[in-house]
Amino acid sequence: MTWDWSAVDDFMPLFRDGLLVTLKALALGSLISFAIGLVWALLMRAPTRWVRWPVGAVTEFVRNTPLLVQLFFLFYVLPEWNITFSALTTGVVAIGLHYSTYTMQVYRAGIEGVPAGQWEAATALNLPLRRTWTAVILPQAIRRVVPALGNYVISMLKDTPMLMAITVLEMLGEARLYSQEHFQFTEPLTVIGVAFILISYPASLLLRALERRLVR
Repeated sequence: MTWDWSAVDDFMPLFRDGLLVTLKALALGSLISFAIGLVWALLMRAPTRWVRWPVGAVTEFVRNTPLLVQLFFLFYVLPEWNITFSALTTGVVAIGLHYSTYTMQVYRAGIEGVPAGQWEAATALNLPLRRTWTAVILPQAIRRVVPALGNYVISMLKDTPMLMAITVLEMLGEARLYSQEHFQFTEPLTVIGVAFILISYPASLLLRALERRLVR
C-alpha cells in the first residue's frame, strides 16, 4: 500500500464542504442542547409533580434510546405526518434534543451546587423569583458547569458522523462518497481521522484549562 497525495488533493474540496457541514451541525446542535437542557432543568424544579413527571419521562426516554434511532424516526416517520425538514435540520434537531437530556443533568447539578445561603440572601432582599434566578442562581450555576457542557460539545462532535445515515454529507459522508467513487479509502479516512483529532484534542485541553480557572 502506498500513500497517494494526489488523492488527498482531490479529496480536499469535498473535505472542506464536509467540515463546514460538521461545524454547522455541531454549533446549532450545541445551542439547542444548551437552551432546551436549561428548560428541562428548570421544569424539573417545578413545584407540581404534574410538570416534573412528564418532563422526567420524556427526558429518560430520549436519553435511553439511541441517537441513530431518533435520527431515523425524525427523518423517516415525521414526513408521514406531513412534518418535513431538510436532512441537516433533522440532524441538528436530533442531536440537540438528544444531548439536551444530558445537559439537563449538568444544569441540575450546577443549580443544586449553589449554596443555600444564596437562596436565603435573595429571599432576605425580597428579590422577585425571576430576579433571583437570573441575577443570583443561574450565573453561579452556569459558571460551575461550563467545563462539563464543553465535554458534551466534544461528544456531539464525535456523533456528527451519524448524520451520514440520513444523507447528510458531513466529513465522514464526504469521505465515504469519495472512497466509493474512486476506490481509495486510506487517504480520505485518514484525513477525516486527523481532522477530528485536531478539533477535539485542543478543545479538551482548553476545557481543562477553563475548569482550572473557574475552580479558583
